[in-house]
Amino acid sequence: MSNFRQKYLTNIWNVPNVLTMLRLALIPVFVVLHANGMEKLALLTFCAASFTDWLDGHIARKYHLITDFGKLMDPLADKLMVCTALIMQGLNGTFPVVAILIVVLKEVVMVCGSSYLLAHDVVVYANLWGKLAQCSFILALVLSFWHADFTAMRFPIDRVCLWIAVVIAVIALVDYSRASLDKLRQIRARK
Repeated sequence: MSNFRQKYLTNIWNVPNVLTMLRLALIPVFVVLHANGMEKLALLTFCAASFTDWLDGHIARKYHLITDFGKLMDPLADKLMVCTALIMQGLNGTFPVVAILIVVLKEVVMVCGSSYLLAHDVVVYANLWGKLAQCSFILALVLSFWHADFTAMRFPIDRVCLWIAVVIAVIALVDYSRASLDKLRQIRARK
């Protein structure tokens, strides 16, 4: 545990990491607002959290502030925010439970796989498919706040975007798994 603490919990105080922590702090705010029927404020909170996702990555890359903490917590914060929003939209009937279960299961597999890889000092970075899936989920979730309007027009574009995001996320999982196995094989071959 001390090795983990030394590697991931030192030198964490920079702007990108604070933005990641802010995103984590916005999750319960989103849940409370959504659960109390304050949908527009919940949407605003979700959009603010999504913006911090883009902003922290941009700042970290531009100013060379990438840390092990950020590599670990940034994707975790993204997964928690998206899964929380999907679950809340599923609880009110906006999104189908099957889609949410696929996404949550995929994220559990990703977190377990990432934990295993981190234990072996392997970091597999987000790929294009993963970034595309994240953007697709954000689009679907933002549009879902107008689900009733889309349904009334007989074209629930939010659900179409959701299913597209689910397919892309599964492709990302397959690609991520392949890259992870390749890295593990390379490490074992060096030993």
